[in-house]
Amino acid sequence: MSGIGKSNAAAATAKVLQPSRHRAVLSIGIAGALQPLELGQAVVATSSVFADEGLQSPDGFKDCSAMGFPLGAFPGSAVPVHDQLARELESVLSTKSPRSGPIATVSTCSGTDQLAAQVKSRTGAVAEAMEGAAVGLAAHRLGVPFGEVRIISNTTGDRNLQRWDMKRALTGLSEVIGLLAQHRRG
Repeated sequence: MSGIGKSNAAAATAKVLQPSRHRAVLSIGIAGALQPLELGQAVVATSSVFADEGLQSPDGFKDCSAMGFPLGAFPGSAVPVHDQLARELESVLSTKSPRSGPIATVSTCSGTDQLAAQVKSRTGAVAEAMEGAAVGLAAHRLGVPFGEVRIISNTTGDRNLQRWDMKRALTGLSEVIGLLAQHRRG
């Protein structure tokens, strides 16, 4: 448990992750849907994208890489997930019919339709959360395979119109953790 947000996630991951001991690291939690997804649905990341690291200018948004300050040894702001690990996660979670796609990592959650549309347009993400790319960056720098799984807890967009089901999301999260634990033992 790292706590909420990128700073907490990166610090906690870097503090405990040991390449000699850990074969992979997973960022697991809840997320808001940027595309039509069911509340309680599992999402397996194809990448974890820093959605709001960069510069907002009159000419539009530029990510750190476009500004000449790459975040890592990967193109743009999308921290790559380990392909084999992502396929394994999809297989283990197949009974939950997971959706796959980029997951945006944000500092400011989309509480307006305008912000949700910007995050979706910039990243191509199916969902947004607050930690994944930071965990992925720490793992990437330490050479440890990384993956991200989220359970949809809410819709994004105008806050007063959002739909939420935390109970369903937390139940789904418990089920995912159980499936992963069972797979690891098996």
